[in-house]
Amino acid sequence: MAGILYLCATPIGNLGDMTPRVIETLNEADVIAAEDTRNSIKLLSHFDIHTPMTSYHEFNKVEKAEYLIGQLESGLNVALITDAGTPAISDPGEVLVKMCNDRGIRVTSLPGACACITALTLSGLPTRRFCFEGFLPFEKRDKKPILEELKKESRTIICYEAPHRLVKTLEELYKTLGDRKVTLCRELTKKFETVMPTTLKKALEYYSTEEPRGEYVLVIEGKSFEELKQEEISSWENMTIEEHMNLYISGGMDEKSAMKQVAKDRGVGKREIYAHIHVEKEE
Repeated sequence: MAGILYLCATPIGNLGDMTPRVIETLNEADVIAAEDTRNSIKLLSHFDIHTPMTSYHEFNKVEKAEYLIGQLESGLNVALITDAGTPAISDPGEVLVKMCNDRGIRVTSLPGACACITALTLSGLPTRRFCFEGFLPFEKRDKKPILEELKKESRTIICYEAPHRLVKTLEELYKTLGDRKVTLCRELTKKFETVMPTTLKKALEYYSTEEPRGEYVLVIEGKSFEELKQEEISSWENMTIEEHMNLYISGGMDEKSAMKQVAKDRGVGKREIYAHIHVEKEE
């Protein structure tokens, strides 16, 4: 019978956030797969855990996953931990989880600290709907389409960023999204935890004289429905009625439904759109 993969959340700063269930599981597992064994040994030593460790990180995530799958299929239980927080969130653990699911190996998650959720709850921004982007791509060609997509995102947006890239990222966000509200969180759960509600513009001004320190979570205001609606209206103003109709028809609407929606968008009667379309056809 195959073993179980346990996804064990570890503290993101304060060791008091380590749950008793995670401590028990790490003690009882046959092997612990850790992102950085040199870092994790300090955590395990603190809690007097002596289970054997093996490394599992971004640069060996595929071949090492095969090894760990073999251990699980032989009946051993594997506990997966990351340097901080919940495994498989912006983490190579997602590869191992997928492979386990593909092979029919049971995976269970032991919840605990997670930086993106901690920051979201502290941000003061809407929490009912949000999207998580993790670390934005480093290469401009990969980052640009994501930023363009986020321009119209109405949900609260959460990103991670390293201190040496923070200012550049804030510049790109400000240039693409405009001056949105943003809460910058750093050193979460630690002694010098900082939560800074501000705007993208003011954040850039602040970091023009202050050096970024520590890992950051950026919680960014989504675009309001009113702004999105206004943008749609502006785009319709630049369209002919035929182009406006084709916009909906190409999206799968039949002509009658498209005509009704165009009339609603433009604040006119459906007969006016009908008459225009049929005059054009006759001509």
